[in-house]
Amino acid sequence: MITTVEDPQNVGMDASRLGRIDAAMQAYVDRGIYAGINTLVARRGQIVHAGHYGWRDREAKAPMTADTIFRLYSMTKPIVCTALMTLSEEGKFTLVDPVAKFIPAFSSVKVRADDGSLVDPVRPMTIGDVMAHTSGLTYHFLGDSPVSQMYEKAAILQADVSLADAIDDLARFPLAFHPGSRWKYSLGNDVVARLIEIIAGKPLGEVLRDRLFEPLGMFNTGYGVAEAQSGNLAAMYGRPDVIRPGVTAPDCFEAWKHGTNDRFDVSVSYPADKADRFQRGGHGLFGTIGDYFRFAQLLCNGGTLDGHRIIGRKTLELMHTNRIPAALLPLEIGGLPLMGYGFGLGSRVALDIAATNAPGSVGEFGWSGAAKTHYWVDPKEDIVALFMTQSMMSFDLPELELRALVYQALE
Repeated sequence: MITTVEDPQNVGMDASRLGRIDAAMQAYVDRGIYAGINTLVARRGQIVHAGHYGWRDREAKAPMTADTIFRLYSMTKPIVCTALMTLSEEGKFTLVDPVAKFIPAFSSVKVRADDGSLVDPVRPMTIGDVMAHTSGLTYHFLGDSPVSQMYEKAAILQADVSLADAIDDLARFPLAFHPGSRWKYSLGNDVVARLIEIIAGKPLGEVLRDRLFEPLGMFNTGYGVAEAQSGNLAAMYGRPDVIRPGVTAPDCFEAWKHGTNDRFDVSVSYPADKADRFQRGGHGLFGTIGDYFRFAQLLCNGGTLDGHRIIGRKTLELMHTNRIPAALLPLEIGGLPLMGYGFGLGSRVALDIAATNAPGSVGEFGWSGAAKTHYWVDPKEDIVALFMTQSMMSFDLPELELRALVYQALE
């Protein structure tokens, strides 16, 4: 829960200029683009802005509040990657270890060549590859390769399948390319999640709770939503459900063209009542903006929060250093380029601020979720900022607008 908002002047920000965020975010609600929005900005570890706009549930007239729970979708990824790296600090694995060392189902995986033949990979798929999306895996909804189409037809990683069974199933498909030869957004972080379970010897949710959520005080974050908190879960708007089998990138682009802010149900693909079974690494977590702020502030602080060290400073430096060769840039997801960014272990990393078309700093890092959740950390300026709504598809880029509004308030 966000309890205190400090005076921006105390941390080198102009309060009146920072206040411009309110009008800009409220305008998205007033224009009907988003039902509701939460925003948070912190500098030097102090929250200087916490905004709540519109409705958590528009139809029920339930307002957006600090305790609203969001489906984090791909903002699950940085959390899971951080948890895995705490295990590396105990000497449990290295980034160059083959995934097959821990998940034998991948020991015989092949690569689908352009002519349709199956060939041996040039080198093994490593743990570093699955964290950085250079593994040869892909996503079903991208629909841009024969392998992603295989995933789609097989309805891979459905919510009612255990993580262990899902990853063993994934291993029977060929790779879309040789490990290390391309960057492709993928199911790699779901493999990361299974690696956590195997290496730690515990279920994923238990590991995240013990290593991150409880030490950080993230008491409203996890897989599933307790019945007592179900009223705090934000409704989902927009279409289509990009995670659900049968939805492809062309479907998404067509929806974006026409735009919609209709309410719809995602309980099949993103269930709130199956916490024991629906545990994934690429999506699946629920949480509040205040909880995610604590995780992001941990990263900004170099691995400590409230005087307690959770992860090493040099480990985080490694995670947030670009590891994608220039020849493989720009990064691209579903045909949309991520200009100015490289990728580390679980997060994008800013390399060229001019190319990003938004203010920022080289070395800034962060990620987003499919339902328009977004965070970034700027260690140079000691800034953490978050934007959260629940809208599956939109051509609007409120995170870019928020970036401009945050940086223009610096003194």
